[in-house]
Amino acid sequence: MNKYAIIDIGGKQLRVEQGRFHDARDFAPIQQMVACNTKISINRVLLIRHGSNINFGYPWLDNAAVKGRVLHGCFKKKMVIQRISSRNKTRRILGYRESMSRFIVDSISFGREKLDKR
Repeated sequence: MNKYAIIDIGGKQLRVEQGRFHDARDFAPIQQMVACNTKISINRVLLIRHGSNINFGYPWLDNAAVKGRVLHGCFKKKMVIQRISSRNKTRRILGYRESMSRFIVDSISFGREKLDKR
């Protein structure tokens, strides 16, 4: 719990820990080319916490990287949208599921040192 990083991915900030999987949308500019077990490296690291040491970036940390691999593509829960027109007495139900990519974090590194899980 005291070793984590905050990264900027898919237009959102995500708190990641080593050895856990996370979901992100718009993971790559070319979504079709990202396949299973593709190794990735994310350089947009905003913050790294290792024990009592906290490193902030402005806007990102230099020489920091979060490395991992893509597990598979997945979907979010379905969002149901209802449009009701009271004058015409009509209803329209629409559904939308956002596509996500599930990835697992293998290592968090800052500078030359690797912050491994212990």
